[in-house]
Amino acid sequence: MKKFFMAFLGTLAGIWFSLFIAFFGLLLIIAAAGVSSLSSGKIVQVDSHSYLHLSLAGEIADRPGQLDPIAVMRGDDTMAQGVYEIAGALDVASHDDRIDGVVIDCRGSVAGLAQRQAIREALARFKAEAPGKWVYAYGDVYTQGDYYIASVADSVFINPIGQVDIHGLGTTGLYFKDMLDKLGVQVQVVKVGTYKSAVEPFILNGISEPAREQQKLFMTNIWQSVTAQIGVGRNVPADTVNSWADASTFAMPTEQYVDMKIADRLMYRHEFMDMIASLTDKNNVDDLSPVTPADYCTVQDIYKKGDGKGANIAVLYATGDITDETGDGIVASKIVPQIFDLIDKSDDIDGLVMYVNSGGGSAYASEQIWEALQQWKAVTGKPLYVSMSDYAASGGYYISCGADRIYAQPTTLTGSIGIFGLIPDMSGLLSDKLGIHTSTVQTNPGGGLPSVLQPMSPAQKAAMQGYVERGYELFTSRCAQGRGMSQDSIKAIAEGRVWDGKEALKLGLVDELGGLEDAIAGMAQRLNASTWTVANYPERKEKWYDLLIEAGADMKARMVKSELGEAATIYETINRIKGMSTCQARMEILDVEL
Repeated sequence: MKKFFMAFLGTLAGIWFSLFIAFFGLLLIIAAAGVSSLSSGKIVQVDSHSYLHLSLAGEIADRPGQLDPIAVMRGDDTMAQGVYEIAGALDVASHDDRIDGVVIDCRGSVAGLAQRQAIREALARFKAEAPGKWVYAYGDVYTQGDYYIASVADSVFINPIGQVDIHGLGTTGLYFKDMLDKLGVQVQVVKVGTYKSAVEPFILNGISEPAREQQKLFMTNIWQSVTAQIGVGRNVPADTVNSWADASTFAMPTEQYVDMKIADRLMYRHEFMDMIASLTDKNNVDDLSPVTPADYCTVQDIYKKGDGKGANIAVLYATGDITDETGDGIVASKIVPQIFDLIDKSDDIDGLVMYVNSGGGSAYASEQIWEALQQWKAVTGKPLYVSMSDYAASGGYYISCGADRIYAQPTTLTGSIGIFGLIPDMSGLLSDKLGIHTSTVQTNPGGGLPSVLQPMSPAQKAAMQGYVERGYELFTSRCAQGRGMSQDSIKAIAEGRVWDGKEALKLGLVDELGGLEDAIAGMAQRLNASTWTVANYPERKEKWYDLLIEAGADMKARMVKSELGEAATIYETINRIKGMSTCQARMEILDVEL
């Protein structure tokens, strides 16, 4: 174990040295090149008989991505697509006579459950608003997530030797107790909430029954929603979709998909494109006029409804881990001033919608963000709505609970109202594994903060437990105040338990099922506006040095994964614990993907 640990540290040292050399090499290359490619643009033209080409490939994010300097130097200027931009392009294109239809090109995208649902709903709206236009899906291999979106199409086409993977929902967690024991590290836990299972990977070797219970419930509910929607799209009962999931569809002969109504027709890609050319009055595929949602958004203002003069609605994006000072997610030291800046600009803003996609983080930071949002309401007297995406749980729910109205998708994971603290005790690692011993001299033994160099004293543990319990009382009181419920009623559904959107609606944790478009439309209705303009915050960074800094962080993550392989998970977990503040409002890390 000692050899493993020393080799592990040696590998990390090599990574950091490589990063040092690579980063400054990158800086010189970009400086020499003038970063000209980062500012290059292109002219987009939408001709008659064009079609919207929705490529389900790569990352689909909450907001459009930005150019990656490393990728640019490789000749790749693609960026992550934004959910709202995809949905907005579909909504506008449904009324654009130049757009004949939509091709859903399934190539294996990466997106969350609620993000996929938002795209699928936008495609359904396109069909409803433009019944004379077509929506066709094509894929060589359909992942389950892509198929969920594609199932709304008029027809689903597949390569004659293609595959469709439909398998249901599941999640597999990693548990580190035995590894930590071997390393001589004991993770001391203080928490409130029977279902607050975010601590379990560090103190158990497998899932607890309460955690299993809650995961089974929300995954069952979400899967029922998914199968119902696929069933409607494919004109089959939901039970039939479940039978597909039980049948290892990925291994079936492709022609069987047509017999089972999973797909409509077998067709090679070139044959499919010939068909699209015929539908759009083109002589051959070279004359086709595909327009991506991103390109379409450069020539059509998707942020205006009607003339846009009825109301000005600000959308504040709050995505990622919640931290106090640093990080690339929801950083309190950045988003709180942003909220106060919106207060200062409130003469030009009629309502604020906060888009949340977060499993939580620092309880302290969550309280600061909650309070800033209450200042928005108190100072401006203007409404605050929340739109929940894939996650709005624990700290993500904390910052949401004070909204006037909360929207969630059926596939949203929310709630997880609970608090915990993790305090590693590394004395065993130092003394037993590495032969390092410590001596402490104090004027007030046991009165200070817990140290990672020695176990907590009974007095320190009692103090930490009291600290966490006060945090839980504050959290539940904020929820009770925001939701107009008694604190006891909140506690009855809290205990750190995670709920899906439909259950959350039943319990009163959210007000309505729907996505960001629904929240914005609901805000406009509250403002008695039939037309509106949307402005997104925080504003995006476009300076080359900002992109360079972000590229450096991305380079580090790539090199860590490349050098450490499977051990990268260990490094990331240790790094996550190291970066956590003492008191956490965070749900467990769940990789639940379609």
